[in-house]
Amino acid sequence: MLYDKSLERDNCGFGLIAHIEGEPSHKVVRTAIHALARMQHRGAILADGKTGDGCGLLLQKPDRFFRIVAEERGWRLAKNYAVGMLFLNKDPELAAAAAML
Repeated sequence: MLYDKSLERDNCGFGLIAHIEGEPSHKVVRTAIHALARMQHRGAILADGKTGDGCGLLLQKPDRFFRIVAEERGWRLAKNYAVGMLFLNKDPELAAAAAML
């Protein structure tokens, strides 16, 4: 037999948890973390048995906070802007070199 449907696996799962009015809420974040912790069977785990595939939470960016911080640094943010999160190496020299980029 060339094809056996019992060997098929579905894609990774996702959950959507939101406040119906779009209000920020610690309860929504706590609920999302609770749901994410129960999705382990849907995500990838590396051979070390500890490292995940990078799944996480997508949160509304704190626009007011970013605008205040940008202004303090002399930056002017456009109406639409993006934010990136970087993970630096634990080695201080490598982290410093990466931060310079």
